[in-house]
Amino acid sequence: LFNSVMVSVGSVLLSALIGVPLALIFTHYEFPGRSVFSALAVLPIVLPPLVGVLAFLFLYSESGMVPRLIQAALGLERPPFSLNGVWAVLLVHGYTMYVFFYLFTSAALRGMDPAVMEAARNLGASSWFSFRTVTLPLLTPAMVGATLLVFMTSMNSFSAPFIFAGGFRFLSLNIYTSKLNGDMAMAVTQTVVLSAFSIAFLFWMRRYEGRRQYAMSTKGTATVRREIRGRWARLLAGAAGIAMVVVLLLPHLTILLLSFVQDGTWTHQILPQVYTSDNYGRLFQDPTFWEPIRNSLNMAVVSTAADVAIGVTAAYMVVKGTYRGRKLLDALVMVPWALPGTVVAINLIVAFSQGTPFSFGQVLVGSFWLLPIAYFVRHLPIVFRASSAAFRQLDDSLEEAARNLGAGWFYAFRRVTLPLIGPGVLAGTLLAFVTALGEFVASILLYVYDNRPIAMEILSHLRQFNIGSAAAYAVLLLLLVSVVLLGSNYFSRGTAQRSLS
Repeated sequence: LFNSVMVSVGSVLLSALIGVPLALIFTHYEFPGRSVFSALAVLPIVLPPLVGVLAFLFLYSESGMVPRLIQAALGLERPPFSLNGVWAVLLVHGYTMYVFFYLFTSAALRGMDPAVMEAARNLGASSWFSFRTVTLPLLTPAMVGATLLVFMTSMNSFSAPFIFAGGFRFLSLNIYTSKLNGDMAMAVTQTVVLSAFSIAFLFWMRRYEGRRQYAMSTKGTATVRREIRGRWARLLAGAAGIAMVVVLLLPHLTILLLSFVQDGTWTHQILPQVYTSDNYGRLFQDPTFWEPIRNSLNMAVVSTAADVAIGVTAAYMVVKGTYRGRKLLDALVMVPWALPGTVVAINLIVAFSQGTPFSFGQVLVGSFWLLPIAYFVRHLPIVFRASSAAFRQLDDSLEEAARNLGAGWFYAFRRVTLPLIGPGVLAGTLLAFVTALGEFVASILLYVYDNRPIAMEILSHLRQFNIGSAAAYAVLLLLLVSVVLLGSNYFSRGTAQRSLS
């Protein structure tokens, strides 16, 4: 438990140190390639957990490309470092989870009225003072939401500790070991401990967030980015952006490289010696090739649509409602994120192994629908927290003004509230969708052959030691998600330009 908690706290700090500055830079400044860099910055989260960990293994382990490249360049007898232990788990978590802070903070910054910061500077405040006293407090809901998601994701993490932990024990691994040894009583006990600690952290962060009000009167104007002037400054900004993107894309590039490697030919060399396109050829020749891709898209669309409908509604009820029990609803919606994916999957199997009123009397185990339901339950907190953060920034007087002018509640919500919370809702929707596309933990317990997702097809190839074919499937998944990200980035930019005046 101690190791799990310490790594989770470290993951939150590292993710915040990466994600928040990136959000500030991409939101407030204009420089060559900014829109492309900002879209690529969210790619780390789309790597399926097992595939992402394998990429880090090929990159940074003792026989990985980076240590061996440094060894050859400096003429060393052995690689200068090897990625393992707690630091390796932290690095993997920081790489994959900073996107929560980046997207949530970006959405919050786009929802702010630039006139607020401008007023602070006009009154003589320095940029740092105005950021610390004006911007940072308004970012609190987004920061709390990202902190909750990163902490709980880290507590439930399995792939990174499984590959890199070595002698360090993590609660998620202990649960797996207990189940593997048939000690279900111990596994259930450890699951209860993990869930209880995560839920306690949820209530503590919720109490901290509730101490202050974060609503801001805003005209809904889009953020005006300051252009970086000067030839050298622009070149430096562009070079820094390129360097950042290269570092972020190294795992993706490694997967791309693996997809062109003939299995069994890359051992101790820095780079592969034999390349082939047969890995892609075998996939495209397979008559069932498109089925996992189609299944993943269908299930991700269904689950994300339900997440948006329920998540936005629940966020509105929690933040803007005045009834008793709002805090209980807040906690209940976030509970699925505090539970290990295996627990959610097993509970769904037990719940729907026979007909219930919720399933209209149908047994859902072994059907198409159980996996989308699992995705919906698992990712509902993402949309809920992103939407809650957006609602907390919104002053009630805006909707009240529309109501006073004769608008009905739904019309006021659609024409006033929804455009202003759009960036936050879009951030949560994007995270939920891409996470559903690569969901691994719930999928491995609930999928059947007819609805097998991409992650299970990748795992199937890995089990057969077809590393190249698995990497080829992973590349196709990354291309699919890249199209979604670029499209959402274009839509988000258009929404900001059409925001309320």
